[in-house]
Amino acid sequence: VQLQASGGGLVKAGGSLRLSCAASGLTFNKYVVGWFRQAPGNEREFVAAITRSGVSTGYDDSVKGRFTISRDNAKNTAYLQMNTLKPEDTAVYYCAADGRGFGSRYYYTRSSDSYDYWGQGTLVTVSS
Repeated sequence: VQLQASGGGLVKAGGSLRLSCAASGLTFNKYVVGWFRQAPGNEREFVAAITRSGVSTGYDDSVKGRFTISRDNAKNTAYLQMNTLKPEDTAVYYCAADGRGFGSRYYYTRSSDSYDYWGQGTLVTVSS
């Protein structure tokens, strides 16, 4: 199983980036996808998650209204559109896949412990 995160880079405050998470080696539509981030000296934190079919999404309050998570199951890829970026959004962003909760189409979790597979991370730097 491999999750390949990409799309990070350096952007000025107020700018936008779109992260991608390409999955292989798993049945993508059977996994919830989450995005997490970790800034230097901080613990990894939840950013957003999307259910297997995309019917439901969840966001941390710090990014709600600015970030949008989506997925294309036909392409085995999930996305995180990040708008109105702030310097405090600077972090390494990770995508992850969670195979639990198969009985509920609305299942997703904010707990990193529930995610089975993780990508390598992509660095987002927002300058002021």
